Parts: sequence; C-alpha cells; structure tokens
Amino acid sequence: MVLIAPAAQHPPTEDLASYFSDLKTDDSQFKESVPLSLDVDESPFASTAPSSSQSTHPDEEFDNVAPINKVTLSLGNIPSRKVPPSTCPRTPSRVDPNNPPWPAYRGYHEFSFAHATMGVRLPTILGTAIEDVIKTLNSEWEIERIEDLVQCVHRMEELKENLSRNHKLRPIIDDGEGDVALWNKEIAKFFQGKDFMNAPWLFAEAYKYRRLHECFSVSRYWKDYDVFLRQKCDTFSRSSEAVFELSTRFVEPFIHTDTEAGKETERLMFLELAQVCLWGNSTDLSLLINVSEEQIRSLQSTGGDHLAATEKNILGNNLPELWATISDPEVKGGRIDFVLDNAGFELYCDCVFADYLIQSGLASHIHFHGKRFAWFVSDVTRKDWNWLLNTMVYGHLFPGASELEVETLRRMGLRWKQYEKEGKWVYEQHSFWCTGYTFWELHNEAPDLFLHLSRSKLVFFKGDLNHRKLTYDCAAPSTTPFEEAIGPMANQAGAPRVCSMRTIKSDVVVGLPDQSIAERLDQEEPGWKITGKYAVVLLSKGRPGETVRFA
Repeated sequence: MVLIAPAAQHPPTEDLASYFSDLKTDDSQFKESVPLSLDVDESPFASTAPSSSQSTHPDEEFDNVAPINKVTLSLGNIPSRKVPPSTCPRTPSRVDPNNPPWPAYRGYHEFSFAHATMGVRLPTILGTAIEDVIKTLNSEWEIERIEDLVQCVHRMEELKENLSRNHKLRPIIDDGEGDVALWNKEIAKFFQGKDFMNAPWLFAEAYKYRRLHECFSVSRYWKDYDVFLRQKCDTFSRSSEAVFELSTRFVEPFIHTDTEAGKETERLMFLELAQVCLWGNSTDLSLLINVSEEQIRSLQSTGGDHLAATEKNILGNNLPELWATISDPEVKGGRIDFVLDNAGFELYCDCVFADYLIQSGLASHIHFHGKRFAWFVSDVTRKDWNWLLNTMVYGHLFPGASELEVETLRRMGLRWKQYEKEGKWVYEQHSFWCTGYTFWELHNEAPDLFLHLSRSKLVFFKGDLNHRKLTYDCAAPSTTPFEEAIGPMANQAGAPRVCSMRTIKSDVVVGLPDQSIAERLDQEEPGWKITGKYAVVLLSKGRPGETVRFA
C-alpha cells in the first residue's frame, strides 16, 4: 500500500511555531491500515486455453484462463514499517556540499522548517526589503541616483519571482566581490541544474542573500546599500530596558581581586555574562517578521531571575567546561575570537561579555568577525559595528531614558572605542563568511582564515546560522557528539578550541546528552526547534598548537 501524505499548508507568517505544532511527528501515519496480501499462484500453468484448431480470438482466450488461487496472510500484529534514523555519517571522502555527512534539509521537505523558510519567510523578507528601498527612493532627488535605484528594485523583483517560481540557480555575476570565484566554483561543481527547493536549504538560503547583494553591487551609486539597516536600528532602539539593565551594571570597570572569594566572583560573573551573550541571540530579525515591543522585551530580559530560570533550557550545556577552559593558564590571557551573528542588541551583549573578558584578564585582545555586506537580515556588518559604538557615545536613540542612564551608555561606548584604538578589539571581515560553503570547507577553501583562527586560544561561534554551518546543517542524531558534528573544525591539525553559543531556531540539533530529551520535546512541544526557547553551549577542544598543513 502506498500512502500519500497530505499537502502541507503554508504557515501564517507571524506564527511559524504554531504551524509546526500541528504537524504529526510520530509514525502513526505509516502504519498498515489493511492486512498485507501475498498472492500465491498454486497452478501457474493451469489453463483451459484452446487448441490450435480452435478459435483464438483474444477475448475468448482470456475468458478461458483458469482463475489464480490466492492466499491472504493477515500480518496485523507485526510492527509497523519505520525508516530508522541515520546513525552513521558518510565517509569523509563522500562528503560534499550536496551530500552532507547526514541527509541534508531541503526546501521540498514539506514537514520541515526548510520548507516554511523557502516558501514563506524568504519571499516575505524580500517583500519587506523592496519596501525599504522604495522608502529610500522616495527621499531621493538626483535623477541619476533615482534611476540607478529603480534598476536595483527591478533586480530585487526578478529575484523574488525566481524564488517564487523555483528557478534554477544561476552563477553569480562578477560584481567585484572577492567571493565570486568561490560561489561559482561551488555552483559548477555541485549544484548544476539545482533549484531553490532541491538544493540543500543552507546553500539555497545563502545563495538568495548573495543574489540580493548582487542587486545593489552591480549598480553605480548603491553598491553598499543595506536593505535591513532600518530594521536593525529600529529593533535596537526598542531595546532600552535591556540595554540600560546592562549599562548601569557595567559602567564602572571591573575590579579584580586575587583572593578565593574574588576568583569565585569572577567565575560566577563569567557564567552569567556567558548566558547574557547566549540569550542575546534570541532577537533574530529574520524570524521576527512581525513582533511587538513587549515581545522584544521578553526575548531580551537579562535579569538574574530570568537567567536562572532559562538555564534549564540549555539542553547541551558545556558552560562548566567552558569556564575550565578559559581559566586554564594555557588559554587565560590570550587572544579570543567572536564570529558574530546578529547586529543590534545581540552585538551589544557580545561586547559586554568581551569587555568583561578584557577587564578580568581572561583575554588580552579580541577579534570580532563580521560580514562584508548585508546577510541573513540581521548579521553584523562593519556599518552595524560602527553605528553601535557611535550611537552609544553620540546618539539620542532613547528619548525616554534618564540622564544617568544615557551617561552610563556613553561611558561604556567610550571605553569600547578606546579598546579599538589600543588594538585590544579588532573588527575583521573575510569574504568566506558570505559564501555558500559550510565551515567543514574552511580549511580547504579559505586556508588563510583557518590559519588565522588557529592562532586564537578560543573561538566563539555565535548564533543559529554559524551553528548550522559548523554542523553542515544536516539531520544528524541529536546525541551526535559536537566534535564529530563539526568534523574538520575539531579534528584538523591546528583546529582551534571552538564554542558554539546558539539559541535553537532551526532543525539541526546535536550535542544533547540523551536521546530522550529530543524525543520528549517532539511529543510535548512540536516546533520546539524553531522557537528560540531552547539553546546549546557546546565546546570542542580542537587540536590547538599543532602545525597547520595544507595539501
């Protein structure tokens, strides 16, 4: 018997979680509804076919065939048919961007977040981006700039149509960016003839954002235009409560005391600020298509009671191991890197955490890695970095704030800008971060970047997208060890220590201590993988200090 699953209905844009809560995740839909019939021909050659002297009209011949005797076996008590989950990855020689270590998530998988993203979220995001450009267009007065921007809008509309009609993935136009060769090599080798829905979701989604950048990068006047800048600035401006909660606590420099009580205070502060850094990732504009100010405040709550309550939601929790690592004399006082995720409030939380690492002596200097252009709606660019620090010092973003609150923010901003001048904080952007490759390919496709990261004592990868790229965004079992899931980023000679801090907002989940955790949540909270309610803090020891070699 062949069972055909009912066609999936697209979720309402504003409530994707409820869409997934309605989906059945058990195997009841695969159970046999009728007995299995086995046809046994007890006399396969029995026939009353006429002799050659008799009439051989086709209809008469079939009428004279003896009926076949059938035996029906009722197998209603044996287990229902199930497809066992993949328990072993592909061998390393077979892994490539179209064939991840475990099965890839693809847009045509109707009962997945990939399907909702490609079918609903991305067209909605493109529509919002077009509205943003039209606002800019309406404020322009120079005819050459207007005509140039109109062409950008036309290219965006074409991209939206390509996505809606599921066109095949074409090469990236040479727009002068350093990633063009990487993109077109990957498309030529692995995705010829693929479209938005049957290419792996991670690649197709990244390709869409690269095409969106292309809409502007080939223009004359708008090469660096960020269609999401207004959204990022507006969301941060509505985050005043959480912003001042942190600025009023950390405006004064941290005083370190080399006593047992002082060391314990240092440890506890580290663990709490690590959680602030983690949960700051809840504000992801690619998911918050329609969100109220009250919802933003709820997502960004940084009070002690809130942190204690949410720690139980860290399903894979390596925070104790993280403290042991960063306080180890071999690591303490060295360089630490942050591969950034979202701009605005999350970046602000990252900087609060980084400020503490510098002041406490846990780090001597910190490198922040952002994107070269607008990426996945809210990812950090250099413009976002400069905007945050300058707004803290010179801006008037929070008209309802008291003079004292504004002063605390200004003084923190001045301290952070001083770190930049002294070289203690360094902002960087490498073209590899905006390619379709996962971080399994970083050693091969960006050897200079791998070598650079290998010199760090610890690399924090922030957020959902970076976690997806670390783990190849595939259907690995939830108990897959983190070091196995990130492959070369853990086992390549010279691989740095890696910590992934991620609130869970997509299908891939690894590093859980027990399979029953995911099974229970699947039953009790369908859609738990996309809400951002749960998180992981996962640590890989890597192979630091070993000589990095390239073939």
